[in-house]
Amino acid sequence: MDILTWTYIIVGATFALYIGIAIWARAGSTKEFYVAGGGVSPLANGMATAADWMSAASFISMAGLISFMGYDGSVYLMGWTGGYVLLALLLAPYLRKFGKFTVPDFVGDRYYSQTARLVAVVAALFVSFTYVAGQMRGVGIVFSRFLEVDIDTGVVIGMIIVLFYSVLGGMKGITYTQVAQYCVLIFAYMVPAIFISLQLTGNPIPQLGFGGTVADGTPLLDKLDGLLTELGFTAYTSGSKGMMDVLFITAALMVGTAGLPHVIVRFFTVPRVKDARKSAGYALIFIAILYTTAPAIGAFGIYNMINTLNEKPVAEMPQWVENWGKTKLITIEDKNGDGLVQYRKDAAVNEVTIDKDIMVLANPEIAQLPNWVIALVAAGGLAAALSTAAGLLLVISTAISRDLLKNALMPKISEKKELMSARIAAGVAVVIAGYFGINPPGFVAQVVAFAFGLAAASFFPIIIMGIFSKRMNKEGAITGMIVGLAFTMTYIIYYKFVNPTATKEDWWFGISPEGIGTLGMLLNFAVSFLVSRFTPPPPQDVQDLVEDIRIPRGAGEATHH
Repeated sequence: MDILTWTYIIVGATFALYIGIAIWARAGSTKEFYVAGGGVSPLANGMATAADWMSAASFISMAGLISFMGYDGSVYLMGWTGGYVLLALLLAPYLRKFGKFTVPDFVGDRYYSQTARLVAVVAALFVSFTYVAGQMRGVGIVFSRFLEVDIDTGVVIGMIIVLFYSVLGGMKGITYTQVAQYCVLIFAYMVPAIFISLQLTGNPIPQLGFGGTVADGTPLLDKLDGLLTELGFTAYTSGSKGMMDVLFITAALMVGTAGLPHVIVRFFTVPRVKDARKSAGYALIFIAILYTTAPAIGAFGIYNMINTLNEKPVAEMPQWVENWGKTKLITIEDKNGDGLVQYRKDAAVNEVTIDKDIMVLANPEIAQLPNWVIALVAAGGLAAALSTAAGLLLVISTAISRDLLKNALMPKISEKKELMSARIAAGVAVVIAGYFGINPPGFVAQVVAFAFGLAAASFFPIIIMGIFSKRMNKEGAITGMIVGLAFTMTYIIYYKFVNPTATKEDWWFGISPEGIGTLGMLLNFAVSFLVSRFTPPPPQDVQDLVEDIRIPRGAGEATHH
C-alpha cells in the first residue's frame, strides 16, 4: 500500500481512539473539567504528563535542530530535561499542597491581591498562546505532507480536532487521551530510530548506535564531522555558540519550563501528594526514552540526507525529495547548471533549502523504511502536537473562566455558567492559536523557546519566592513580574523584529534573544526582593500558610512511639 493509504488508516485509527476516549470521559462538573476529578492513577498521570510535556517541539523540531546545529542543538535537550526535573522536585509537591488549580490562582491567593492575579493571568495567556501557535504549526506541517494539502488547511484540520476533544472532555477527557497519545508518539519515535540504527551501525539500540561505527568501520560521529567540515559547516561535535549564551539559553528553557502552567496542573489530577511525586518519577522515565533517542535521530537524519542528496544528479532525486517538495519545505535549484545537487554552507553555492522541522518526519522516507513506518511517524507527530495543544487550551480556558471571571470579575457565577464560559474560551483560543499557526513568528522550536523565556522571566521567581520566602509580599511580586516580562519582551521584539540582522556582537553580553529570559528572571528576583524589603510584610495568615506548606503537617510525630 502507498504512504497516503497507510496514513489514512493509522492516523484515522488514532483519531478515532482519541475522540472515542473524549466522549467516554467527558466532564460533567467543573472539578472534572479542571482537574479530572482528582482521581487519576500515578502511572496514567505519568504518561499523560509525558505526552503533555513532549510537544511538537520535542517530537518534530528538537531532533531537527540537533541535525542542523549539532552540538549547539544540545541546549534544547539539556534545558527541557533539566526543567522537568526542577518542576517535579522543587515546585509540583508544594503547589499541590497549596491546593490551587492554576498558577494565577496560586499567585492571587499567596500575594493576597487581584492585581497580582491579573498580571499572572496575562502572563499565562501570553505564554500559552505563544506555545500553542508552535503546536498548530507542527500539526499543519504533518497534515500538509501526509494528506497532501497546504500547511494552512492542515492547521485548520488540527484546530477542529483539538477543539472537539478539549472542549468536550476538559481535563478528564484530555488526561486519558494523553495516555493514548503517549503510547502512539513513543512507538512512532522509536520504531524508525531502531530501524535506522540497525541499518547504519548494526546496533538496534539508537542510543548506542549514536556512538557506534558505520559500515566502513569509522565511528559515525567522526564520519559526520568529516562530511560536514568538507561542505563548509561547523563540525557536528563542536559548537559555535559562546559558553555564556549556551548557559543562558539552557537556564531560560529550564526555569521557563518549570513555570509552564499546563504541566503544573497535571499534579492536581492525582488523589494524594505522594501520588504527585510518584507520577513525576514515572513521567521522567517516559520522557527520558524520547530525549535520549533524539541526538541519535538527529545524527542519523543529517548523515542520510547528505548521502542521498549531495552531488547526486538533479534528474534522479530520491522520491522523498519530490514528496516533501510539494509542501515547499525543501527546494532544490541547480544554480551552476551542472545537473548535480550541491549542499554547502556557502549560500552562493548551496542549492538545497530545507526546513529544519521536516527532519524527523522525513527521516524514515530518506532511509527508505516501509510505508507503514512513515505513516506511523505522521501519527506520532500529530499525537505530540495535539496532546500539548489540548493541555495549553485548557490552561487558557481555565485562566479566563476561573481566574478572571470567577475569582476576579464575577465571583457569584454559577458552576454551570463557569463550565460554559470555560468551553467558549477554549473555542476562541483555538481560533487565535490557529491564526498564529498559519502566520508563525519563527520555526516551531524557536517560537517555543520565546514562550519559555517569557515564563522564566515572569512566573518562576514569584512561584519560588512565594513558596520559600515568608517575607515576599504583593508589592514585590507585582513589580518583579512586570519588570521581568517587560524587559524580556522588549529585548526579543527588538532583536527579532526591529533589528533582526543584529550579530552576536550587538547582543548584550553576547546573549541571544532565546536566552534573554534568564536575565529577565534575575532582574525579577532582584526587583521583587528589594521592593518587598521596603514595603510592609504580608499579613500573618499568609505567612502562616507559607510556613505550613513547607513543613508538612505531622512532621515531628513519627519519632514518638
